[in-house]
Amino acid sequence: MSGGDKLDFEIRPNPAPVSVADRAALLANPGFGRVFTDHMVTIRYADGKGWYDARVEARAPIPMDPAAAVLHYAQEIFEGLKAYRTPDGGVTMFRPEANAARFAASARRMAMPPLPEESFVDSLRRLVEVDRDWIPEGEDGSLYLRPFMFASEVFLGVRPANEYLYVVIASPVGAYFSGGVKPVTVWVSPDYTRAAPGGTGAAKCGGNYAASLVAQAEAIEHGCDQVVFLDAVERRYVDELGGMNVFFVYDDGTVVTPPLTGTILPGITRESVLELAAGAGHRVEERPVSFADWQADAASGRLREVFACGTAAVITPIGQVRFPDGEFLVGDGGPGQVTMALRQQLVDLQRGVADDPHGWVRRIL
Repeated sequence: MSGGDKLDFEIRPNPAPVSVADRAALLANPGFGRVFTDHMVTIRYADGKGWYDARVEARAPIPMDPAAAVLHYAQEIFEGLKAYRTPDGGVTMFRPEANAARFAASARRMAMPPLPEESFVDSLRRLVEVDRDWIPEGEDGSLYLRPFMFASEVFLGVRPANEYLYVVIASPVGAYFSGGVKPVTVWVSPDYTRAAPGGTGAAKCGGNYAASLVAQAEAIEHGCDQVVFLDAVERRYVDELGGMNVFFVYDDGTVVTPPLTGTILPGITRESVLELAAGAGHRVEERPVSFADWQADAASGRLREVFACGTAAVITPIGQVRFPDGEFLVGDGGPGQVTMALRQQLVDLQRGVADDPHGWVRRIL
């Protein structure tokens, strides 16, 4: 079957699924990214053959040759999105087509074959259909879906691989930050940057996150929850957090976020917040924000709120900012009204309990 055709999935049920009682115990407190469902999706690709052998099968270790290209040249991309229970017992996903488009864009940047967007979305639906009983109840509960693709060809040579494996795994999750929605403390990295112009900053590839880990560890050493990266050229302007986009809310209601210039991941939650904020009557701007202005505007009171956003954390307020020369609060350090209003609006949309004029919510079951 060629890469442009609709894929037919073979369903191979797990012969030894987790028991109902054990699953209930795991779902009582799943945390984030620690518990996994019974099944996974796999699809293979080969040059000249296209995408083939699409399956839903028992989740299991992936056999890998020591010379698999991904282990040496890091051709790998991934996505993250969630499936939600609805009050009427259905299941929804939030803007999966946007994730499909970003996955394809990441593939092209990493010299990998794009998976057809229809097949990407269908792979998610197939997995959720089989493992729907793993979706937790409650506002903070969801099924986190992790599609990823890597170069599986066995060779040692610096060129794009000719073979790839696409996989989707699923993890029932609660809140990303423990303790519910509360302001986080961030560390502004003085030494490390996330991405440079012309690099892979706009692609969702593992290398970007690997490069951020030393700075994240530094943030934790300074008692912070997350790291904030400045631009790689001037070391003046805010880019994004280690795994989230950032927004600033000013005293006149203006909502600002750094522009997409190739060094920032084009977050789907970010794009959604821009539209929701504009729809709520806020003036919305995509423009550079320097760290010096962040500090000065927080001190003057002009800057009232700052929040981070992403699929995993949804919208999370930022209360305290630390850096080598000191620290400061944003507003009174607590969650702001605009932040929490946007968060609730987004959560209600994702769970199918609010009107959806944008057509973002996709009912899959």
